[in-house]
Amino acid sequence: MAFSTLDIVLFAIYIVLTMVMGLWIGSRKRGGSESAADYFLADKSIPWWAVGGSLIASNISAEQMIGMSGSGYAVGMAIASYELMAAFALLIIAKYFLPIYINKGIYTMPQFLEQRFGHGVRTGLALFWIGLFVLVNITSVLYLGALAIRTMLGIPLLYGIIGLAIYSAAFSILGGLRTVVWSEVVQVIVLIFGGFMASYLVLNQVSDGEGFFAGLNTLVEKAPEKFDMILDKSNPEYINLPGISVLIGGLWIANLYYWGNNQYIIQRALAAKNIKEAQRGMAFAGFLKVLLPIIVVVPGIAAYVLGADIIKPDEAFPWVLSNYVTAGFKGIVFAALVAAVGSSVSAMVNSTSTIFTLDIYKNYLTKDPSDKNLVRVGKIASTLALVIGTALAPTLSSLDQAFQYIQEYTGFISPGVVVVFLFGMFWKKASNRAALWVVILSIPLSAAIKFLAPDFPFMDRMGVCFLVLAAILVAISYIDNGKENDVNAIKLSKDIFKTGWVFNFASLVILIILAFVYIKFW
Repeated sequence: MAFSTLDIVLFAIYIVLTMVMGLWIGSRKRGGSESAADYFLADKSIPWWAVGGSLIASNISAEQMIGMSGSGYAVGMAIASYELMAAFALLIIAKYFLPIYINKGIYTMPQFLEQRFGHGVRTGLALFWIGLFVLVNITSVLYLGALAIRTMLGIPLLYGIIGLAIYSAAFSILGGLRTVVWSEVVQVIVLIFGGFMASYLVLNQVSDGEGFFAGLNTLVEKAPEKFDMILDKSNPEYINLPGISVLIGGLWIANLYYWGNNQYIIQRALAAKNIKEAQRGMAFAGFLKVLLPIIVVVPGIAAYVLGADIIKPDEAFPWVLSNYVTAGFKGIVFAALVAAVGSSVSAMVNSTSTIFTLDIYKNYLTKDPSDKNLVRVGKIASTLALVIGTALAPTLSSLDQAFQYIQEYTGFISPGVVVVFLFGMFWKKASNRAALWVVILSIPLSAAIKFLAPDFPFMDRMGVCFLVLAAILVAISYIDNGKENDVNAIKLSKDIFKTGWVFNFASLVILIILAFVYIKFW
């Protein structure tokens, strides 16, 4: 790809300024020292707009801009259900999950599980999460970002992975969550602007200069099959997006897990000033989610309509950037892509560090550690997570659609996690032993179904696993507790779930938008 001098200058300025900002924020200490609360939860000082922006910056990464555009090329707008249904899930989690988490005063998801179910469940899922973040999430995002850099600049894959890891380290290691969040606020602005610019320019090309909306209409006219939101069984991509399951089936498991039980996402809401700020931040993130298909899916469909000369779908976004984004804007869009990778990797690294330090190291590897010691261990854990992810990322080069890979293998653990959290929060009879068995059986059950029925859609597999694991939890809980409530059951009142008018109005608007989209493109 030919970058103009202006592109290179704009990109270099962005990279240098964001790294300097990250290092500067990370080097600042309140009162001359850094507490564990500050490093891992930003001292609970984040306002709603930063919560929402940080959630989206953590979420949008190369797996969306590259991977989801690739799926847009191969599948079409149906892949946008991951974004649209996430907006709905954010509202559910903000109203019903967050009040419980914040009232409990927790730092990590495993910490909540210990309060409800004991050490065994906490430790088991802490280890699962650390493995998932490092072996799947960090690794795949570094690979996809480096793939884009190789396609656009010709830089070898390994060098791109190392460069992205160093860039992410500026935000994730030195200053903890505070550095990550405030860096992401800047990055999400560049990311959304750059993403919209890429979509506008390619749609303008599709419409022969008639503009953005004319380009969208042209896509619908030339590739109507790419705008089916609900796929039927005759569609070759049905195995990845199995029809109505995207509305009432397994996609809910994926979304509840990702937005409600996933440490590197929910950690932003836990760091909010108070419950109202956290809920408004999640509603703000919901608004952004309904806009994201324009950034992360439309370029892939446009590449399909324009007859992109690519080998595999994940090359669609780099192809659009290379061929249809003009000088100057190309540097900004490329900066947006790097911002997406950097913010997501830094979020995952920080959360891996948080879980290891507070759930493994503090509980099993030391006695009465000081805040200084916890912060030091957190920084070491962050560094190791980045190093391992960097070493493993090149092994993913054989993937066709990396986004689907991430979703499928995350789906090995998500049904069990959602069962444990839902029943732990809202069913008072759920027992420690039942939750532990769900954790133990989650991966073997998913693997067994995949082995015995390889053509069974993984989204439906998540739904089946959820139902089976829920039945196991209920049965064992009745054996353990009979008609009595569990001794660690959470006491809930109706008042805890009351929300303000701002959140309620925002929720209504989001739901109306979602209803319109699915009715229009059913």
